[in-house]
Amino acid sequence: MINRLKNRYKKSQLTNDDYLFLFDSLAEEEFVSFDCETTGLNVKKDEILSLGAVKIVNNKIELSDSFERFVKLEKHIGEESIKIHYIRPCDIENSIEAKIAIEEFLHFLGNRTLVGYYIKFDIAMINRYAKQIIGTTIPNKSIELSSMYYKRYQKKSSHEFVDLKFDTIMESLNLPRLGQHDALNDAVMSAMMYLKLKNLPEYKGAYR
Repeated sequence: MINRLKNRYKKSQLTNDDYLFLFDSLAEEEFVSFDCETTGLNVKKDEILSLGAVKIVNNKIELSDSFERFVKLEKHIGEESIKIHYIRPCDIENSIEAKIAIEEFLHFLGNRTLVGYYIKFDIAMINRYAKQIIGTTIPNKSIELSSMYYKRYQKKSSHEFVDLKFDTIMESLNLPRLGQHDALNDAVMSAMMYLKLKNLPEYKGAYR
């Protein structure tokens, strides 16, 4: 009921009817796994460097229909950011304006549920741009992979620490790494992680 009211409010704030599709009824068995590479972790000040996403339809990752965009920055890429993402100024020479990248991403996303690792931050970054473009934040549901894994993990004691690092979860689930971290590779690996967790016996029917 609360979510319905929130979505109704968001829809009332929409300034561009071309994006009404975001509020369509939920697409069953369709998800979008996505990842943002950013210049830092400050939602208000930092910028999106790149966006990667892939659709999951009927338990299959649609690799042939993936999404990857490099975003033109307003500021220079700092050295600390380069050390983390290995994205240099020369790598984004042919990038596109943030507005265009987000518009294209919203059309790719549609009304599907979002899947991601520590997804709250990535959604917050998308919403910062979306509010400027469509007047409101996206209404899409989301699934947090670290929470899925934590609930699935069988602790030996109530005091045991559960390592929720991305690479640790991938290794624990016996999933292959796809080279260095970038937005698209992380989106694909997140999709694999989601399907592995979803199809474990204890998760049957819990995440749709």
